[in-house]
Amino acid sequence: GSWVGTTVFDGARFFDGCIPDLDKHCARINKSAEALMITPIKGSDEILSIIHEGLRAYDPTDAVYIRPMYWAIDGDVSGIVPKKNSTGFAICLEAVPMIDQDVSTTLGRTSFRRPVLEDNVVNAKAGCLYPNNARMLAEVRRNGYGNALVADAMGNVAESATANIFMVKDGSVYTPIPNGTFLSGITRARHIDNMRIDGMDVQETILTFDDFANADEVFLSGNMTKITPVTGFESKSFPIGPVTRRVREMYWDWAKTETFA
Repeated sequence: GSWVGTTVFDGARFFDGCIPDLDKHCARINKSAEALMITPIKGSDEILSIIHEGLRAYDPTDAVYIRPMYWAIDGDVSGIVPKKNSTGFAICLEAVPMIDQDVSTTLGRTSFRRPVLEDNVVNAKAGCLYPNNARMLAEVRRNGYGNALVADAMGNVAESATANIFMVKDGSVYTPIPNGTFLSGITRARHIDNMRIDGMDVQETILTFDDFANADEVFLSGNMTKITPVTGFESKSFPIGPVTRRVREMYWDWAKTETFA
């Protein structure tokens, strides 16, 4: 089923002895499967248990990328319409270091956009969405940028090519409102909760490219690195500012409450 794009996966992290929001990632993989009409064959608790078993093979100082995966199996020569009792499953554990807190990226505009639900399975973490990400990255990297700032179907900012995005202006934090064109991430939600508990003003709203060009700070939010500072959007430069640093500090402090035993 992988060759016709039926794969779904999720990504979680083990680092510094912590497994932040692992239960939520194990639940989301089943929701992603259902979005592609694939019948999940493992409960989220069982997936969690298998991952725990696998992590015992690693040293507590290791950083591990955790990927549970499903795919459909049976179909005909024209493609695969998933069947109830025909699901593949695997978990991949891969040692991938966490990036240093001062490692940043830059953004450029891309001609490619996020799809809508009528076009693709934007309500799932699906492998078939990732070639679109790849062409975004290839386009902007030819122009010297590290990542792409991506529009939705209406021309407003959705996210980057690889992660959700936040911007800071005059002390308030803004992020594109989920509108069905991108996956509103688990780590994104955790950052929003942490910031609001800390007393920050966080607004989910419609944002334009001009909004980002006039921002004071910009950072990305994704599972692989948790938070990545953005130091430039085309001709505009940004500092790694106090809000970005505070969000990272809060996330690491919170992650210590979800340790692997």
